Formats: sequence, C-alpha cells, structure tokens
Amino acid sequence: MAPAALPDLGRVGTVGADRSISVLSDVVTRLSVEIARGTIQVKDLVSMGPGSVFELDREAGDAVDVLVNGSMIARGDIVVVGNQLGVRLTKVCEPEQ
Repeated sequence: MAPAALPDLGRVGTVGADRSISVLSDVVTRLSVEIARGTIQVKDLVSMGPGSVFELDREAGDAVDVLVNGSMIARGDIVVVGNQLGVRLTKVCEPEQ
C-alpha cells in the first residue's frame, strides 16, 4: 500500500489575537437566554396543571445568563423593545481557560 498523494495546500496560518474574526461573520450559532433553573421530581411534574407554580433558583430582577451553544458568554437584564423582549448585556464573561 502506497501513501496517498495529496495536493500541496500551501502554508496554513494560525488564528491569533491580531487576526480579524470577519471570516466567522456568517457562521450560524445557537444563542439562548437562561432566566433560571430548577429541579423537580417527575411525580410532581406530571401532577402540575394550569395555575401550578414552579419555583426557580433566582429572584425577580436578577440578571439572566446569555449562552452561545450552551456556554455562558454574558449576563444581562431583560428589557422590553416595542412589543418584544430583549436582553441588555451588563457583563461580558471572560473565556474559560
């Protein structure tokens, strides 16, 4: 068996801090806003109906988490923009090392 003959693709660069991220501008990603979390037993979940209240781990007015593909990138406050909800970013998180 002989090694495969592959064309020379030239020098491959690395992405550094000085390189523009414009090459990523068309990449689609999932952005989500997490208001709070909670846990519940299945037996309690199936017994819920209209008017049931599910307790969450944050208080009214607390900041929400902004996640990209499941990783937190920022925190923010819920705002009303016209007839829709939005998020005003209050803190951008440092990347995890």
